[in-house]
Amino acid sequence: MKFLDTAKVYIRSGSGGDGCISFRREKFIEFGGPNGGDGGRGGDVWAEAADNLNTLIDYRFQQHIAARNGGNGMGKEMAGAKGADAILKVPVGTQIYEQDDATLIADLDRPGTRVLLAKGGNGGFGNAHFKSSTNQAPRRANPGQPAEEKTIWLRLKLIADVGLIGLPNAGKSTFLARISAARPKIADYPFTTLNPQLGMVRIGGADFVVADLPGLIEGAHDGAGLGTKFLGHAERTRVIVHLVDGTQTEIARSYRTIRKELESYGQGLAEKPEIIVLNKIDAIPADALKRKLASLKRASNGTVFAMSGVTGEGVNEVLYAIAGRLRDSAREPSGESAHGWAP
Repeated sequence: MKFLDTAKVYIRSGSGGDGCISFRREKFIEFGGPNGGDGGRGGDVWAEAADNLNTLIDYRFQQHIAARNGGNGMGKEMAGAKGADAILKVPVGTQIYEQDDATLIADLDRPGTRVLLAKGGNGGFGNAHFKSSTNQAPRRANPGQPAEEKTIWLRLKLIADVGLIGLPNAGKSTFLARISAARPKIADYPFTTLNPQLGMVRIGGADFVVADLPGLIEGAHDGAGLGTKFLGHAERTRVIVHLVDGTQTEIARSYRTIRKELESYGQGLAEKPEIIVLNKIDAIPADALKRKLASLKRASNGTVFAMSGVTGEGVNEVLYAIAGRLRDSAREPSGESAHGWAP
């Protein structure tokens, strides 16, 4: 299924039904009086987070969503039927914005969360509503209230436990394919991954979701290479795995480039727990590997794992480190996982 994380949708609630003007007409009843019923209320438009969705692709082909109008009132004081609601089913993690694409309406970050986007119009009163001691035969009824309509933006930010980041061609897709059943496109040129990919990983009794995010480049926080779009997906992850291509000559510079983009983007990305991995060690001579590991340790001032996504060397060590970091974050008061992580 094609991944789509942005959609523009026109929504319209239902109009209220019109009230009815009617009088009771029966044999032997000379003055029956008014009996026009009220109009039915128009349907509402709701958005609901569904746990079984992971893309907004449905709204590429269905860009107009409308609720049903309320039924008109009828004689014998019969009220019109309420219009059926329209419900936009969206993936968990979807943010809804006004037409200006800047004003946030709702952030549906939990399964089953619902938000009212457009309220249906109230039905009009029939003439039976206006009967009084001084006006026993009113010939007046109200029309139903008009519908609400507007255009909204849907923006999906993936909810995953772990986000894979790094420069293009750092081996993120190869790593994801090795540790999960996901089958992202893999090739030996940059920007092979153009859309985020998700994979479920199980190791040592722990289950977690890993997101392979498209490669970042310098200036990503300003939108270079669609960087802001992809960095947004990393906002909801609890741990970042930073893969560095070990075949590059300037290892430290590659690491600092990504760290600078995380810091410049903000939104707490730079403060997330980070696991640093030197990848593609199968293609590095032993003496060069030592130098590159030392260089990356100096640049990051932290622990560096060595791994080959192709051969699998060092992969389990990285996975156990991820599981440990997730377990630690789950113990923190604010540490929550959308996938039910528990220590």
